[in-house]
Amino acid sequence: MQNLNEELELLWGKLETWGDEIILMLPNIFLAIILLILTFYIARVVRDWLEKAISKFSHSAAINNLVLTVLYIGMLLVGFFFVLDILNLDRVVMSLLAGVGIIGLALGFAFQDIAANFISGVIIAVQRPFGVGDMIETNDYFGVIERITLRTINIRQVTGEVVHIPNKMVFENPTVNYSIYGTRRVDLDVGVSYGEDLERVQQVVIEALQEVKNRINTRDIEVLYHEFGDSSINFKARFWISYKRQVDYVLAKSDAVIRIKKAFDANDIMIPFPIRTLDFGIKGGVKLNEEVKNITASMKNGQQLGGNTER
Repeated sequence: MQNLNEELELLWGKLETWGDEIILMLPNIFLAIILLILTFYIARVVRDWLEKAISKFSHSAAINNLVLTVLYIGMLLVGFFFVLDILNLDRVVMSLLAGVGIIGLALGFAFQDIAANFISGVIIAVQRPFGVGDMIETNDYFGVIERITLRTINIRQVTGEVVHIPNKMVFENPTVNYSIYGTRRVDLDVGVSYGEDLERVQQVVIEALQEVKNRINTRDIEVLYHEFGDSSINFKARFWISYKRQVDYVLAKSDAVIRIKKAFDANDIMIPFPIRTLDFGIKGGVKLNEEVKNITASMKNGQQLGGNTER
């Protein structure tokens, strides 16, 4: 019983000490609360002001939000550390800083891919090699950019699917931006018969492509022969179009095919089917007409021998 009374007295003495310390700290606690409220207010006012200022220089919503968020959190941390200092909790501050460092190191190893995508997203947002609405091709995906975040780039493919590609993959691999200049060249492969006048074919094709949809009239149409095919002489018809969407390219190419076919029909120019020519006149062989004569003679001789046998 005596031990219990002693323990209660010690506990009561400790509570009295704590109470006295709290009473002495009341001014500091009151000041800390005021400072914390001011910190939130000032941080919000500064963030709103910076948002208006940054929007005049940067049009990237992702990078703007990142900068504003980092600055806002930084201002809150500064105010929070001042509050702890007023409350004479310096050791707590040091412990928090040490803990944040250890936690940050552990999270860095655990979330390497997320960190890499985040950093890649920041670099892409700063450099701006493409924007929302651009037609790009990257990592074997081809489509229109619908959204750019600090983690992924969302592409709607021409077949309708939406693909979320991590920023790291886009940053580390080649990316083709078809929309950056607003123009694109159409290359059309065509073949004509070996019996055609090639210069006349060139002129017919150039005239046929003059009025192709979306064609840029200031750039010349090119008709360039490039190979002797198995059954045709092949050439490329090249022209430039205004390009905003993939449908512009598809319609222009389709229109060019129709116009070339009509022009060839009107001028009796033949696009040959695949054929094979058998040449028996090569070295060591015989000509086809001689081979036919030999076969015919053999058949006649066979018939004559058959007739003599019957007699």
